[in-house]
Amino acid sequence: MAAGGWAAFRPYVKHSICGTLIGVTVSDQYISLAAVKGPSMQPTLGDRTGEYALVERSCLARYDFSHGQVVTFRLPADHRTTLVSRLIGLPGDWISVPETGEIRMIPEGHCWVEGDNGTASWDSRHFGPVPLGLVRGRVTHVVWPPHKIGRVDKRMPEGRVMPQQRHL
Repeated sequence: MAAGGWAAFRPYVKHSICGTLIGVTVSDQYISLAAVKGPSMQPTLGDRTGEYALVERSCLARYDFSHGQVVTFRLPADHRTTLVSRLIGLPGDWISVPETGEIRMIPEGHCWVEGDNGTASWDSRHFGPVPLGLVRGRVTHVVWPPHKIGRVDKRMPEGRVMPQQRHL
């Protein structure tokens, strides 16, 4: 009886394992979902109902990022914590930090991230440039709640970034 029970159960186990492996590969390499909590990205993301965003991960292979995109990244001081912020500066850019009046150059291999709600955001203004290796993906769409489903737009604050000069 036990052997017959296993034979009936075996196809379900096999399909579950295959589905899990495919799901893990897709979420690790291509797309995943991220829960967005807290006020740091309001009004763009993170209302009180809790939101889920689609995170595109294929950009990580070439570090294909541009100013104004929303990204997820690991907190430099605690790699277990993942945050969502807007990409303001890329390597070689000069950033004006209004809160301090300081102008900073973003070092190679790093980026500058800030939340849309500057008064409630834990971002590069507090911990400095983020290594590009800690970026986990680019947020492209809100997928939950239904009334907010849609694309996440690129936006840049005015007059904050002086892009690096490229020499040909």
